[in-house]
Amino acid sequence: MKTREVAVGGLLTALALLIPFAFRGTPLQLFIPTLQYSATFASHVPSMLAMLVSPAVAAMVGLGATVGFTITLNPVIGARAFTHAIWGVVGALMIRRGARFWMALAVALPIHAVGEGVAVWALGPGLQAGAFVAAGTVVHHIIDSTISLALFRLVLPVLVQKERPA
Repeated sequence: MKTREVAVGGLLTALALLIPFAFRGTPLQLFIPTLQYSATFASHVPSMLAMLVSPAVAAMVGLGATVGFTITLNPVIGARAFTHAIWGVVGALMIRRGARFWMALAVALPIHAVGEGVAVWALGPGLQAGAFVAAGTVVHHIIDSTISLALFRLVLPVLVQKERPA
């Protein structure tokens, strides 16, 4: 990784860790323990923006979210957050190959929703809870994608270094 990627990745990872701590127990975080469902405002935004930097940064930020949610909520929610590393890397690879940001977010959506649903089905209360989590993840992903797209032009110069003539 380049120095700039490490620096931006560190900032996005810090944000991914901070969001679950800062929003815990506030109206910005919905948590239904019996279903292992949580929706924390803007929690996907750091992972989504990390896709613009590189696959390695997307993985790093996803792992940061995993740690943050495991500590603040529980290991099942942490396993759900681990999917951020997976769909983040997929989206970053798409962007690296020339896909538009919105397309990478769209492709990441089913990976994200199915991944989180499977995590709850396998580690949590079962299939019905997994289906509920998957459906909720679709809505949450769309909301956070909208936020990320709104931030896209604002933060793009920081996330992606353009080649400068020597």
